Amino acid sequence: MEDLSSLFHGFAVALTWYNVGMMAIGVVLGVVIGVLPGLGGPNGVAILLPLTFTMEPTSAIIMLSCIYWGTLFAGAITSILFNIPGESHSVATTFDGYPLAQQGRAGEALTSAFTGSFFGAFFAVLLITFLAPLVAKFALRFGPPEFFAVYLLTFCSFIGTGDRPFKTVISMMLGFGLAAIGMDTVSGELRMTFGWSELLRGVDFLVVVIGLFGVGEILITMEEGLAFKGKSAEINAKVVWQTWKKLPKYWLTLIRSSVVGCWMGITPGGATAASFMGYGIAKRFSPEAHKFGTGQLEGVIAPETAAHAAGTSALLPMLALGIPGSATAAVLLGGLMVWGLQPGPLLFVEQKDFVWGLIASMYLSNIAGLIIVLTTVPLFAAILRIPFSIIAPIIIALCAVGAYTVHNATLDIWFMVLFGALGYVLKKLEYPLAPLVLALVLGDRAENAFRQTMLASKGQLGIFWSNPLVGTITTLALLMLIWPLIALIWRKLRPASVRGSVIAAGQPRP
Repeated sequence: MEDLSSLFHGFAVALTWYNVGMMAIGVVLGVVIGVLPGLGGPNGVAILLPLTFTMEPTSAIIMLSCIYWGTLFAGAITSILFNIPGESHSVATTFDGYPLAQQGRAGEALTSAFTGSFFGAFFAVLLITFLAPLVAKFALRFGPPEFFAVYLLTFCSFIGTGDRPFKTVISMMLGFGLAAIGMDTVSGELRMTFGWSELLRGVDFLVVVIGLFGVGEILITMEEGLAFKGKSAEINAKVVWQTWKKLPKYWLTLIRSSVVGCWMGITPGGATAASFMGYGIAKRFSPEAHKFGTGQLEGVIAPETAAHAAGTSALLPMLALGIPGSATAAVLLGGLMVWGLQPGPLLFVEQKDFVWGLIASMYLSNIAGLIIVLTTVPLFAAILRIPFSIIAPIIIALCAVGAYTVHNATLDIWFMVLFGALGYVLKKLEYPLAPLVLALVLGDRAENAFRQTMLASKGQLGIFWSNPLVGTITTLALLMLIWPLIALIWRKLRPASVRGSVIAAGQPRP
């Protein structure tokens, strides 16, 4: 009951004219960023984060989270109209979305995609509303060993659930190395500064993510030389209403994709994996599975619902435990720390107005996002017809302004360029960037928790199995770490056993 009253108070905080304006601006900016080539959720939030430093933390995080949800909505626009995934999670949407547009049903496809996204996000926000306070209360019992075990589980989850575990480890090690630059918070010694006084404060995560995501993606897009040729779309009240009348028969797909998305967002599997899983499960259980890929509404609803649920639910571990479930959540986590807020269980005790104002804004911003994208699709689709030679310099300039604003230092612009080149190389070599950002943001906190634990236990690693809670988390983390190896051994042994059974079956009985 106390949480319910806190939520109503959060609505009072979020429904001020200023915060409602920030919601609308955030969604519009998010949609623009989502349809522009070379940008996306993490990129847009990273670039615009420095511009919110003069705002109140609640208003700033509302605006930035709305930018994120706007980019999630916008991914469907480019996928359906241009067959170009605006976000990696929108790849599955192209399978049936673009064929629908080719059949002249673009408005129907976009309406179903936006509605599915809204449903998935609403489902995830309900989950956050009821679970986040419980998780936070439970986490109040955590000490340094438990927190390190949770950090370890987060790092190992990225390794265990990724497609390229070895490359994930290398990317994560780069993040840990960057997090170690500067002054050691425990001993006060300098680490990897190489005599540069500018590195005493370390490498700011904002400069790194602006370079990796913003500049790196622009370089990749310049190399690809995108040329846009898309279908036109018209969404009016008649199209929306006729599409909504068809959606109730897909209620099971909506719920199933929402559950899959929430699970992948919390674990963290990510919105991309959730969208493909949602599409695959929908196809498996559909009576018209053979028509998938030719223009089925269910093939648009499933991936968009799952992706939006995953993207939204990734904020649950960030708020309750201080552990981001996605690259964008990692950027938002860094923003909270810049504003002096410490994400985690104490946030629900010390900053109730902030937390519940943010959760209330999630409900309102998704309603605002649905209305905005349904009424402005032709306008945003027209942005893609602007020559990329005009768009690219504008994005680069925004990146430079964002990097300089962090510390008002010209050196940060050079760091931005350096990390932009690094991001380009990593993308070309297919190294994931999210583990790097995660390690950069959480590296210091994980190190401090580990060192505090070692001081308390006098260097005995057995403390990580000293009670059932920390022992369970640590064991799960190690299991996730070696899961790719277990899966590899299983794949190696399984064909041999199958061959053996086939041979045995073919032998004549004595």
